[in-house]
Amino acid sequence: MGNGQWATTKYHERAAVRARTGADTFDYSKRAKETGHLVVHQTLNPQGMLLRESRDSAEHPNSNAIVISLDVTGSMGRVVRGIHANLPQLHELLLGHKYISDPQICFAAVGDATCDAVPLQVGQFESDNRMDENLENMILEGGGGGQNTESYELILYVAARHTAMDCWEKRQKKGYLFIIGDEMAYPAVSSQQVGKLIGPELVGDLPFADLVAEAEQRYHIYFIVPGPWPRSCHHPAGPG
Repeated sequence: MGNGQWATTKYHERAAVRARTGADTFDYSKRAKETGHLVVHQTLNPQGMLLRESRDSAEHPNSNAIVISLDVTGSMGRVVRGIHANLPQLHELLLGHKYISDPQICFAAVGDATCDAVPLQVGQFESDNRMDENLENMILEGGGGGQNTESYELILYVAARHTAMDCWEKRQKKGYLFIIGDEMAYPAVSSQQVGKLIGPELVGDLPFADLVAEAEQRYHIYFIVPGPWPRSCHHPAGPG
């Protein structure tokens, strides 16, 4: 829901504890892969999801919703680790330079719903260090189907139909959706996949172009290709 304040000290305290104990930053993912028990963490489980909410509060009277979706297929796990390592810089960018007031960040992860065990993981909108925990609870599956598509359309579907934001509902100010990946989305959201991952709510497949148009009503959408010089565009890569 976005209460609390993010603190650099808490971030570094958690890192120090992991260093002393020898724990991996993504220990849940490590243990899941070692045991072969790949089950989405309860804090990121989209099954039965109603709404992920970004709401105003006394602490954050002008909340702004930010969804950051991460590709966790193949070698993209290194990007997720890099983002976690740079969380202090991210917050300095958002808060220190006042680019956006009261940011509330929802971290999500996508894989390939045609073959991965955990193709969709969605956290809550957070303002404090619980967002660190959401990130750390991700399974970095490292899968994917070996083709040039991943299930980026699923996070667009979540943003379009399973988020509620005071920045939009109260102020008609769009949220921000950043999709970080290196492939293309599938040509449509599969109703079968939505039924399996979220619930039986979508009747018939939803074409990608229609989904983008729907999500754009409430979000500024950016697709970011990681690399030495990250490239971005204003729409996630579609099929074709």
